[in-house]
Amino acid sequence: MIVQNYDAFVQILLENGFSMGGGNDEGIYAVIPFSWNEETLEETPVKWHTGNPDTDPWEWRMRVLNERDDIAYAKIYFKKSGYLTREWAPYFIAARQNGMTFEEAFLSGTISQLAKKLYDIIAAHDRMPLHTLKTLAQIGKDDKTKFENAMTELQMKLYITMCGREQKVSLSGNEYGWSSTVFCTTETFWGEGVFTHAGEIDRDEAIQAITDQVLKINPAAESKKIAKFIKG
Repeated sequence: MIVQNYDAFVQILLENGFSMGGGNDEGIYAVIPFSWNEETLEETPVKWHTGNPDTDPWEWRMRVLNERDDIAYAKIYFKKSGYLTREWAPYFIAARQNGMTFEEAFLSGTISQLAKKLYDIIAAHDRMPLHTLKTLAQIGKDDKTKFENAMTELQMKLYITMCGREQKVSLSGNEYGWSSTVFCTTETFWGEGVFTHAGEIDRDEAIQAITDQVLKINPAAESKKIAKFIKG
């Protein structure tokens, strides 16, 4: 099925459960490739970076966050952005977190000090714009790489996720500059039900279920790629 618009994209994504988000399938799967071949281009109006909310996949990232509550978009796979549906979220949480709370993961040494600091700030709020987070965490220019790595770490381990974007506001109350990505904890985003379900799934069971789904979507996917895709 060649995707014609946003609604078709959502339908296919919900059927398959997950997808890479930037067009590069990484040997796993992407609903929309970054570029169509010439034959396909004649059959679909979908094109990247046109600004059209119905046919530009770049716009769909925020549309799913603004309009739905059953699809997440964040740096989930291979330290790159992708989509994950509510149906499959418990399986990835079970595979990535292995039944540990955030505090337990931190005490075990699998969470960095900076990631802990950032998580605590985000967890204290329902929604946290990126620029505000940097201010509260006292992130300077020299800390940019460490900050980005910590944010990717938290997203990959499914402790935080994107939940929209927000315009910066000056002291005088005027909006300015580029929109800022907003983050929240995955508990806030998904709700308790998803985590209750995740707690009922054995890690090996979760890994096998995702593996089977990947191979159903892409029978040519390699085992090493699949393992990295699942475990992060």
